[in-house]
Amino acid sequence: MKNKFETNAIRTQLERTQNLEHSVPLYLTSSFVFDDAEDMRASFAEEKQRNIYSRYSNPNSSEFVEKVCQMEGAEAGFAFASGMAAVFSTLAALLDSGDHVLSARSIFGSTHSLFNNFFPKWNITHSYFKINELEAIDRLITPKTKIIYAESPTNPGVDVLDLERLGKIAKKHGLILVIDNCFASPYLQQPIKYGADLVIHSGTKLMDGQGRVLAGITVGDKDLIDKVYRFSRITGPALSPFNAWVLSKSLETLALRVDRHCENALKLAEYLEAHEKVNWVRYPFLKSHPNYEIAKKQMKAGGCVVAFEVKGGLKAGQDFFDGIKLLSLSANLGDSRSIVTHPASTTHSKLSSEERAETGITDGMVRVSVGLEHIDDIIRDIEQALN
Repeated sequence: MKNKFETNAIRTQLERTQNLEHSVPLYLTSSFVFDDAEDMRASFAEEKQRNIYSRYSNPNSSEFVEKVCQMEGAEAGFAFASGMAAVFSTLAALLDSGDHVLSARSIFGSTHSLFNNFFPKWNITHSYFKINELEAIDRLITPKTKIIYAESPTNPGVDVLDLERLGKIAKKHGLILVIDNCFASPYLQQPIKYGADLVIHSGTKLMDGQGRVLAGITVGDKDLIDKVYRFSRITGPALSPFNAWVLSKSLETLALRVDRHCENALKLAEYLEAHEKVNWVRYPFLKSHPNYEIAKKQMKAGGCVVAFEVKGGLKAGQDFFDGIKLLSLSANLGDSRSIVTHPASTTHSKLSSEERAETGITDGMVRVSVGLEHIDDIIRDIEQALN
């Protein structure tokens, strides 16, 4: 009988050493030794599965990858030094000069910069589709299209895409579907169930949950992951053993933490929706969310991020941020501490005003990563800042 999600998160670990440790130790080593010349030859020839060098694999990163694979229902994975290292390395490993990527328009600012500022140097092109116009995807696909890429929920607008529909489109055209699942975490959503070939996470966010380490991971189809692994083995964006150990321990409490994040976030969203100084609120499990029914179908709960717009434009937004006392002004999310961010001047500041408008990022938009503090204290700080 298969164990439940929470049990696998705690009980999936490496075999114990001769010391019979209860918690897996740190393997802070750059390399590993061999028994003899033949052992070394066979290992480098990949006739044996073993650790050679921590840029390739390490017991701590292997345990972290195995846990996430179980959570996502994936065949294999590779862990990276950051979420953007995972995004870049995954795409770079699979794309060739002349290829085309079809991406949702609402994506993280750094991913947008990757598509617009760096991939063109290697003759890799892209097109965008609007998240509420999936019917346009078919006509945007070209003979050179290889990958469909999307986030759901999106950063920072917390839009929700129909993953099942995207999966069917990708399968119909023989394309690779890559989904950034960072905002949901594997506890709330498993895109592979809906047809995704690869799933990417910034482990820096909910997986760590306490704002301590940078990390990224890609999991999915073993043949595609093999290409990602071979690219990354040479280019070197691997996750450090220490950060992998921290993340593996953090995953043991992922379900507990995310339940509280979601409970707090929904209460905050409901409070903000009734506030006279707020124009609109976006949260997947609010009934007013445009894709509420889709969110309910593919997510267990709404996640930790709430987006809203303060009435009064840029000046009112600045006054709100200056009025915050308890919550943190930071660009991270998924932390135990609640964080407020102004996307237009921070995470998406490199986009033009027209580009921000296309993705629904207004000057007055606020993104709140709702933490684990008592909800009354979170609301009280936001209320006094609004007033």
